Amino acid sequence: MPKVLDSTNFSFHHQTDIYHGKVRDVYSFKDKLVIVATDRISAFDHILPSPIPFKGQVLNLIAAHFLEATKDIVPNWVESIPHSNVTIGKKCEPIRLEMVIRAYLTGHAARTYKSGQRMLCGIPLPEGLHENDKLQSPIITPATKAEEGHDEDISKEDIIAQGIVSETVWDTLEKYTRALFQRGTEMAAERGLILVDTKYEFGIYEGKVILIDEIHTPDSSRYFHLAGFDQRQANKQAQEHLSKEFVREWLMSQGFQGKEGQQMPTMSNEVIETISKKYIQLYETITGKQFVPSEVSSIEEKIIAAIT
Repeated sequence: MPKVLDSTNFSFHHQTDIYHGKVRDVYSFKDKLVIVATDRISAFDHILPSPIPFKGQVLNLIAAHFLEATKDIVPNWVESIPHSNVTIGKKCEPIRLEMVIRAYLTGHAARTYKSGQRMLCGIPLPEGLHENDKLQSPIITPATKAEEGHDEDISKEDIIAQGIVSETVWDTLEKYTRALFQRGTEMAAERGLILVDTKYEFGIYEGKVILIDEIHTPDSSRYFHLAGFDQRQANKQAQEHLSKEFVREWLMSQGFQGKEGQQMPTMSNEVIETISKKYIQLYETITGKQFVPSEVSSIEEKIIAAIT
């Protein structure tokens, strides 16, 4: 197996803090953030036991691709990408929401619907839907951004009532979310894909809402293959997708959904290699570019040199 970047613990001059997220290590400076995309992988709000070769590079480069392609819609936090695993950008005050937008009844929404619920984040869903059906129009189903544990669904009304953001800021978040999703949908279609659902995160910088974190990556989005979608749906067949959903499906097949008392399954080398290849496949499919892996020997030293 190739060398992986499991974690980092650098100490830079003028560094003020370090935060180890599920996937990224975030280094804080006075007015900047340095984010290192590791090869860790998470699902159901748990970090899986084995990192995935090249996953950090894939995520960082896909995010860079889409952040560059959407900066005319909304300003974003990125200032430079000195290494394929590293992004440096503006330090913002994060808005503690994930702006999830869905165009299809898939994943969490499908599981909620199957359980009998017909209301998702205050939005009513019609009867008679089947898994992966296209919704009449995209719906925004926000989630609170938890420091630990599970993010929680929340309605627009509760967001405003709880003072998480003002109604004015909410209107801006909704406008940006829909515009970004429309651009992502168009870009996916050009590559023979359907952008099924995704999430965006925003922050406040100098009093304005800006886009932060990654966008349109397999960790934050689901993609279906466009060719044959309608026929598969008509025949009630599983859709061919490129996303992290295959990781969740594998975990569920092993009896794990992140619930109390469930044992995290061990990942074989074959499973790890399959996941790595799928991440690379998504990068090449969605961007139209060939994936060129960075040299992974002495990767920590190369990252330090790139940052400093």
